[in-house]
Parts: sequence; structure tokens; C-alpha cells
Amino acid sequence: MSDDELEAIKQKKMAELQKAAEARAALSSITAPVHLTDSNFSTEVARYPVLLVDFWAAWCGPCRMVAPSIDQLAKEYSGKVVFGKLNVDENPRVAGSFGIQSIPTMMIFKNGKAVDVIIGALPKGAIEAKLKQHLSSGSIYG
Repeated sequence: MSDDELEAIKQKKMAELQKAAEARAALSSITAPVHLTDSNFSTEVARYPVLLVDFWAAWCGPCRMVAPSIDQLAKEYSGKVVFGKLNVDENPRVAGSFGIQSIPTMMIFKNGKAVDVIIGALPKGAIEAKLKQHLSSGSIYG
């Protein structure tokens, strides 16, 4: 291999590493759940390597019980996981497309694809345990 070819490979690898570092830095700045809607859902799910979406409604008591845990986890996992909230009453299209029939329902998306579902008002530790399963199953950046 020539010096020029090696230099090209080195430059490509450096660009990839820079892109990954920028992605991690951008994720680190998100410390609260993002607001998801029917109109921005697809874009937001594709944007983040790991996204936990909380499907909820204002009238739902168990949803209100889970909300503080979601807020805490969003801070604690900043840089690793992005959390989103989607109000099912205001955004029926997305909720319907995933067959959400009971709330709270949380879905974990990895690289734009749904990989797990959590149904019910589980304690923070149970939600965190599910997340850890997906974080330990390989790199989220590539």
C-alpha cells in the first residue's frame, strides 16, 4: 500500500471518529425528555442511537407516576440515551401505528428500530434495567 493510500485511510478514520465524538457531545446536551409529535416522530427516532419513548396522556395517573423517573433517567443517561414523550391523545397516528392500547407504554428504539417495549408503571430501577440490556448489547454509535 502506498503512503497516499494509507493517508487516505487515516483521514477517513479520523473523520469517522470526529463524527462519533460530535454525536456523543450532542447527546450529552440533552438532559430532559424531548417532545415528540406525529409530525416529528420519524425524524427524531432516526436522529438518536438509543431513544426511549414514553407514550402517555395527561389524564393517566400511572403515566404521572412514571414521569419523574423518566425525567431522572434523562439526566442520568445524558450522552447515552435520549428520552422522548409522546402524548397519545394529541398524536394518535404514531400511537396507532405501534398498536399502543394501554399507557404508560415505553418503547426503546435503537438506530431507528423498535427493540423493546415496557408496558405499565414500572419503577425506575426496572426501566433502567431494560435500558442497560440494550446499552450493553454493542456500540450505539455505529
